[in-house]
Amino acid sequence: MASWIEELQFPHLHIPITIDHVSPVFPAGPIPTAPGDSLYLSNLDDVIGARVFTPTVYFYQSVESNKKSVGKVLHDALSNVLVPYYPFSGRLRETKNGKLEVFFGPNQGALMVEAHSDVSIKDLGDLAVPNPGWTPLIYRFPNEEPYQVFDMPLVIAQVTSFSCGGFSLGLRLCHCLVDGLGAMQFVGAWAATARAGAAVTCPEPCWERDFFKPRVPPIVKFPHAEFMKIDDGSSLTSTLWQAKLVQKCFKMNQEFQNQLKQLAQPDDGQGCTSFDALAAHIWRSWVKALNVTPLDYELRLTFSVNARQKLLKPPLRDGYYGNVLCLACATSTVSQLIDGQLSAIARLVREARQSVTEEYVRSTVDYIDVDRPTRLEFAGKLTITQWTRFSIYERADFGWGLPVYAGPIDLTPTPQVCVILPDGEVVPGKSIVVCICLSEAAASKFRECLLEIP
Repeated sequence: MASWIEELQFPHLHIPITIDHVSPVFPAGPIPTAPGDSLYLSNLDDVIGARVFTPTVYFYQSVESNKKSVGKVLHDALSNVLVPYYPFSGRLRETKNGKLEVFFGPNQGALMVEAHSDVSIKDLGDLAVPNPGWTPLIYRFPNEEPYQVFDMPLVIAQVTSFSCGGFSLGLRLCHCLVDGLGAMQFVGAWAATARAGAAVTCPEPCWERDFFKPRVPPIVKFPHAEFMKIDDGSSLTSTLWQAKLVQKCFKMNQEFQNQLKQLAQPDDGQGCTSFDALAAHIWRSWVKALNVTPLDYELRLTFSVNARQKLLKPPLRDGYYGNVLCLACATSTVSQLIDGQLSAIARLVREARQSVTEEYVRSTVDYIDVDRPTRLEFAGKLTITQWTRFSIYERADFGWGLPVYAGPIDLTPTPQVCVILPDGEVVPGKSIVVCICLSEAAASKFRECLLEIP
């Protein structure tokens, strides 16, 4: 079974880069807004967890063009795609009661950075897992504050050319405008536009954020434990945030995933998905590795559920690219996780996932309107983020083929987050890569626990 899980190593890197050009990117044609206009954001868009930029990087092998032509192609395509996706040319600001909106002023637009490095892509090692050493490939403003979203370009792209002729695209999209599927819709349109030389949008982008306007009066039907403020009465959070953390990544092949799903089937005959089984196994392994106390403390597992297909009255329009991810939350005591059967934990995950109904989504929108969370709650919580259904590789062919790597760069700023990534080197949907941040001692124990299935 040890061969079913492989720990992936990544080199410690220093990538010297030189920034050649920084320029705004404006829509190539007229857009249906003018300076002074604003656009509504839904409560799912501007909840505290979405007020971030999601940094991703795409690596491409040698291309038959120089850095200027790559930069120009991407610049011009972005300019074209900003016409149908015009909200990305605006900025965020706060209105009454802490609500955010997109507003438009003169000379805004997206931002494109062109840079070069004297190293070759092969000098970066195996491009299989996120690497904090790639940070220079993602542009940040001088003196930019952590989690800053106000008055920032909502698309920030950096094209870095390497000595071998390959390049990377470091991209920061504001999460308030898109969830993972929406981001891939935008990137896919940008890539198709780059290939075609003219704007290509399929499906047509749909804004319509007022689809998720809160009810009057608000109707909160659920406790929404995913947002609840809980006293931090366990050793978990302090252990993580006070330790020197390292990023660990594990490749799990299809055989392991199949075996895990088979063993995790709940005894109620209702079955579970591969995600239910994997999330349950990761959660239990994580708690065991951290040796969490006290044993009667209640922990939370949160994960995003795509609610698009659950919205029926009325249905969501095709092409909607805003946030339609709703947080599901499973709860369990430490002792139940450590001593319980995998099938029982998988059942908790399944029930949390299935609890995200149309009414749950509406209740979430109303809850945020009534009691808008102003800070992220970490007490006793692990969040699992699944990137395997975003078509992150398939959507990113800008004319130079698929990227050799597509994904995040560094997980260490968020030690209570586990990211499940597709493995870009094999047939999509087969092997996956599980990335998490722990201390060295806990990471070793975590790997042992991952292998401990009956």
